[in-house]
Amino acid sequence: MEFGYALSSEEHRPNDLVRNCRLAEEAGLTFALISDHYHPWVDAQGQSAFVWSVIGGIAHATERIRLGTGVTCPTIRIHPAIVAQAAATSAAMMPGRFFLGVGTGENLNEHILGDKWPVPDERLEMLEEAIEVIRLLWDGGYQTFRGDYYTVEQARLYTLPDEPPPIAVAASKPLAADVAAHSGDALISTAPDASLVQGYRDAGGDGPVYAQITCCWARTEEEGVRTVHETWPNAGLKGDLSQELALPLHFEQAVQLVTEDQIAGLVACGPDPRPFVEQVRKYAEAGFDHVYFHQIGRDQDGFFRFFREELAPALQRELAAA
Repeated sequence: MEFGYALSSEEHRPNDLVRNCRLAEEAGLTFALISDHYHPWVDAQGQSAFVWSVIGGIAHATERIRLGTGVTCPTIRIHPAIVAQAAATSAAMMPGRFFLGVGTGENLNEHILGDKWPVPDERLEMLEEAIEVIRLLWDGGYQTFRGDYYTVEQARLYTLPDEPPPIAVAASKPLAADVAAHSGDALISTAPDASLVQGYRDAGGDGPVYAQITCCWARTEEEGVRTVHETWPNAGLKGDLSQELALPLHFEQAVQLVTEDQIAGLVACGPDPRPFVEQVRKYAEAGFDHVYFHQIGRDQDGFFRFFREELAPALQRELAAA
């Protein structure tokens, strides 16, 4: 199993994201995923930089760590032909180190141009077609595409990497896992759902499977829980709300019923590596082979020390025992 790091564009300024990715590399984390949002989930998070500018900075600040978008929605806010160009440029700047993570997105970010928010099955159809457009343009030469959702007229990407980057598809439900298997090269999810991983494998998916673990290293468990409750209360939301709500204000209204006790039951918090290891164990048992940690709050340096000195050795012992 490989361990990585989540770059939270919603919480950190762009220069801090670049710095944090370099520190993640120095701490021994082998990959990172960077979120691609127009809005944060709630105002307390406070940021939402343009991800493609940040990736350019990371390309020159790091040497080894692999980086993917976690994830980009290439369907409404940004046309897939533009995503194809942005990802090709990123892959050219990070040879062999960049992958494109894609998903069906959230109304929170995709409504901003006044477009209708499609129903779930339509969003999946749009994603499949968008991936087709992206791969076509990565083939090079002049390309024309006329689909149900997108049109490309005699477009050519002149800046291409030596090899096209892998495409990882985010999924939380079976139909999306099928899309990941048929159209993507990897799967991304946020829940230790063994049936989702098995569905991806049964549908022919043979790539890596990535899982994000939300956590908060802190000096005490209480401090960690409080930090998550203040900064990332949306961790307590269930169901489809994260896809359907349109504004940070709506999320702030929805999380008013989320309590610190609920957060404590959902998120590994505090200075003890055991809850973090237990979370990783759940994902390993579900079939995930890449786990990346989303450290909530401002103290990223503390998390990197914790990972290097305590969590990484504990995980090594867990994997050796398994």
